[in-house]
Amino acid sequence: MGKAAAVQTVKNGGKALLVSRSADKLQQAKEQIQAASGCNIERIRTKVLDASDEAAVQAFANELSNDDWEFHYLIISAAGKAPHGPMTELPTSDARSMMESKFWTAYNAAKYINPKLKEGGSITFVSGVLGRRPGVNCCPLAVTNGALEGLTRSLALELGPRLRVNCLSPGFCDTERFNHMPKERKAAMLLNTADSLPLRRVGQPSDMGEAIHYLASAKFITGVVLDVDGGHSIRQYANANTDPMRKQSD
Repeated sequence: MGKAAAVQTVKNGGKALLVSRSADKLQQAKEQIQAASGCNIERIRTKVLDASDEAAVQAFANELSNDDWEFHYLIISAAGKAPHGPMTELPTSDARSMMESKFWTAYNAAKYINPKLKEGGSITFVSGVLGRRPGVNCCPLAVTNGALEGLTRSLALELGPRLRVNCLSPGFCDTERFNHMPKERKAAMLLNTADSLPLRRVGQPSDMGEAIHYLASAKFITGVVLDVDGGHSIRQYANANTDPMRKQSD
């Protein structure tokens, strides 16, 4: 999703500074963004950084003061490993790790980088549909997403009118985080999810990149959590073939 947002940024004439813990992933992302956008590779820069390390983020923010680029948008899309299982059985350390990777990275970045953004700029967080429509055995992710959405509304008040603060809440999206799965199992999972949605498809990174760019650049939107979920929040869970409230097909 972050890569897709960067593609939209450079397509619209901007520049992108990518931050991640992995130098290899950053190089791959840089090349993919350049190929997708056709931009000059010099408009994409990278920085290896663990954003869950508060001191490291503060040091990075201080470096930006001497940068020759102007920074207008801060976009934070950090997924991390999402633990699944009953709360009573999951190790508490798994829930803490989820918060560290997805919430505290966003908190640290917003705290130290917001003063470096140009007036009229914005911060965009990424939460997820489970924050407001939880699933069974998804407690850590639901809690983390809820915290990000609370942070969004609080900072929209605290940082306005100088900056706008919004949040994308994506639904099920076919990203590289599922590439570790066997192909057949992944395909079945995507098909099953798509069949349950009004739009009959799962999201693509480009869907999220367009939405993130919109939130980052829209001048009269702040404190908003935007659902981009293919209708997940209104989808039906009942089986149409056995639901007594629906007319049975012949």
